[in-house]
Amino acid sequence: MEAIFKIQPAEFNETLFNQIKSIVKGKPVTITITTEIDETAYLNTWPANREYILENIASEPTVSFTPEEFDKHVEMLLKQAD
Repeated sequence: MEAIFKIQPAEFNETLFNQIKSIVKGKPVTITITTEIDETAYLNTWPANREYILENIASEPTVSFTPEEFDKHVEMLLKQAD
């Protein structure tokens, strides 16, 4: 049997271990603890990757509008959804 628990550090408590014990019902268990990596930080580790990412972000099309234009656009979309 294999089970994966994705938890926050605050959830490491006696309740969690009791739940694990009830799942395995006395069988030997191997517990492996890994932390999830921040993919953005990982990719930014190499200068070439960072430059590539920033260039791609900069090349994305942008749209700008006033708050009034935004409100009108939202109203139009809401009318279309009805």
